[in-house]
Amino acid sequence: MNNIGNHTAVSEISTLLVLRHSNNSVGIVQAVNPSGNLIDVQPDRNKVDMVMRIDSSENSFTDFYADFYHQLKDPLEYSFFKVREFEANETAKGLQKYIDKSSDAERQDLTAYEVSIEAVDTARNQKYVDKNSSVLNSGLINEAPINNNRSQYRYQIEDVPWDTMAELGLEREKLEEIGVLESLLKGYKTPMLIAIFFNDGETVGQIDARLQLRIDNDGELIVKVHQVCKRVDFRKKFKGHKFTKEDRVNLLTSGNMGRVVDLIDTVTGEVIPSLISLDRLTNEPISLRMEFVRIADVLCGVRLDLEQKQVLRDGKPLLIENMLSKKGKLFSATVQFNADRQWVEIMFDNKFRSAGFSEVHHSEREVPSHFRGIKLRQWQMDKLKAGEIAYIEGLESRKGNNYQGFMSFDKSIGRIVFSFKNPKNK
Repeated sequence: MNNIGNHTAVSEISTLLVLRHSNNSVGIVQAVNPSGNLIDVQPDRNKVDMVMRIDSSENSFTDFYADFYHQLKDPLEYSFFKVREFEANETAKGLQKYIDKSSDAERQDLTAYEVSIEAVDTARNQKYVDKNSSVLNSGLINEAPINNNRSQYRYQIEDVPWDTMAELGLEREKLEEIGVLESLLKGYKTPMLIAIFFNDGETVGQIDARLQLRIDNDGELIVKVHQVCKRVDFRKKFKGHKFTKEDRVNLLTSGNMGRVVDLIDTVTGEVIPSLISLDRLTNEPISLRMEFVRIADVLCGVRLDLEQKQVLRDGKPLLIENMLSKKGKLFSATVQFNADRQWVEIMFDNKFRSAGFSEVHHSEREVPSHFRGIKLRQWQMDKLKAGEIAYIEGLESRKGNNYQGFMSFDKSIGRIVFSFKNPKNK
């Protein structure tokens, strides 16, 4: 079916076609913006460098597609088709002609050739992808289909390891109450620190951490605990990378290292070009493969040229002028890609704005709305934001005993520090 001659190497790179259900238009996927909206381009050979390029090997594609799909705000508004990059333009045009001339009933036949998120997640969980999928006889879609079953989340509620959650002192109702369950099911880290129980065999206590659901090396769904580190130990290598002095300064000031480095997969030994940022709530170094670094064409109303997009893709800061805020006002600021958040962030601190650069300092970290399962009152949050001591009661230990104490907010680590005694009374 596929006579590609000497294009064997090219066929290893794929891209995605998108069918928008709202207007039945076909495009070639480019990126997902920070708001979760899809960015695509019309078929045009002159725009070949602007489309998404994907390693089509099974494991790499399933990992990519799961992360891509769950970034979308309304994924059910689209259908996606995996095609070879060098044939994407002609295939997109052919698909559009088919859509324009076919009836609603005939369009339903295309569902058999969509990339299904449920099938992809199942393949990732089982570390297996069916290699014997059939090819569309008409040649309209050139890649083998993955059966079409839709799922809103990466993980299902019944698959969550609730026994582990119970050991951490968490139940489904509590996760729903503090508004983190949906983030967990989508594969994201909890947006705030959560108080959990820990037991190291000698002592039992509580710590603040961010949680995330992940598939381990045995294919099991586990709860990954991202503990708060008071300081980053830059003396230790991170996935084979030794931090330079400049790396340390960049991470501690902006939260982003600012360059691409080769990291080593601790399991496979694979060398992976990546960006590194700090999780600003836990001080944990976070890496992101370069294949997952997506830069949108337009940022706050400003269309980026290829040179600007490459600067951001390289992880470097970039000053952009005359951006448009949500309130319709023009502003200028330095932006930079953040590997932890997986989007281009705006650096709002004014300290270095006159020099054309701005940095994000740890003082920017926000006071969380909950502490050890207790929703803070506004006056408590106001005191913490002002750097003052706040009293809290109604806390509950693992044994069910109530206790109380004093809180302060440590801006250097972005977390609430608890003490049974008032720190002011030495």
